Amino acid sequence: MKGTKTPDSLHKKEQGENIEVWADVVKIKDLMLAMVITTVVALVAYFIAPSEAPMPLIFGLVGALIGFIISSILIQPKRQFKEIEREEG
Repeated sequence: MKGTKTPDSLHKKEQGENIEVWADVVKIKDLMLAMVITTVVALVAYFIAPSEAPMPLIFGLVGALIGFIISSILIQPKRQFKEIEREEG
């Protein structure tokens, strides 16, 4: 049948939306969103920091950490684990 999607074609489409990063598979859209959130929060924190020597660095690092936390909350993991019971013996 023309136009119907088989499970294999759905799996291939899903693979096309993912990339491998550090031996894990992530969606490109989610990765880019997390990068934008973290970068924006870190830069805002850096620019509002007092201009004394270590403060911009500290504010930028804390901003990056806050951006990471926000990204972790907004972008939920897509990974699913299935537990299979084994027979002992």
